[in-house]
Amino acid sequence: MIEADLFALESAALADAKAACADPEADVRAALSGLIAHYERLMRESRRLIRRSDRAELEMNQMNRQLQELADQLEYRATHDPLTGALNRAAVIDQASACLERGDMALIVLDIDHFKRINDDFGHPTGDDVIRTVVQCLRQLLGPDAAIGRVGGEEFSVLLPDANPEQALALGRSICKAVSLQVFAAPVDRQITTSVGVSWCPAGTDFDSAYGLADQALYMAKRSGRNCVRVCHASAEAEACCF
Repeated sequence: MIEADLFALESAALADAKAACADPEADVRAALSGLIAHYERLMRESRRLIRRSDRAELEMNQMNRQLQELADQLEYRATHDPLTGALNRAAVIDQASACLERGDMALIVLDIDHFKRINDDFGHPTGDDVIRTVVQCLRQLLGPDAAIGRVGGEEFSVLLPDANPEQALALGRSICKAVSLQVFAAPVDRQITTSVGVSWCPAGTDFDSAYGLADQALYMAKRSGRNCVRVCHASAEAEACCF
């Protein structure tokens, strides 16, 4: 198959002009006029193609931005709880596992006390508001970059990379106190408290072990009357005082 010459007309006009220049008796004016006409047509086509190319590039850039925004949205939805915006359980596991590979880590697990009563007395929409408010309280206390997760219906976690047991315990107490002092929107007419469990594990500990210790400490807090903090170490178990 013979490939078409896209510039056949221009090539012919150029050849005519060259021939006219070489022939003293040729009509140079006519040859030049033909060459000018083809050159002007070529310029018009070039401008049209450039404009089309610019529009295509603009559309492509817009599509790339939209695709990136969609990818960001999908990644966010895959790693965050839709109710609170906190990390979901899978993201907590991934981040905690990565932290434990790099170094020591403390893990705080907290549970809203008597949450079923809140749903029973005020309804599930109010219960959702309470959950959102607890997460907002944690963000205000810990800062926007803190690794806060929702690992269950009314159960939350906080990852503390490189924190020592004393720092984690102090932060657990601060969390417990902050939630107990939080004023919740109507119709909630009572104090909301949390039970807090803290675990501390050295580098190399697997997530299940770290979470199991924090969960064990959480149930110690529940059995101790709630609205308090308990801590379990990877090597030994130790109770923290209620504030």
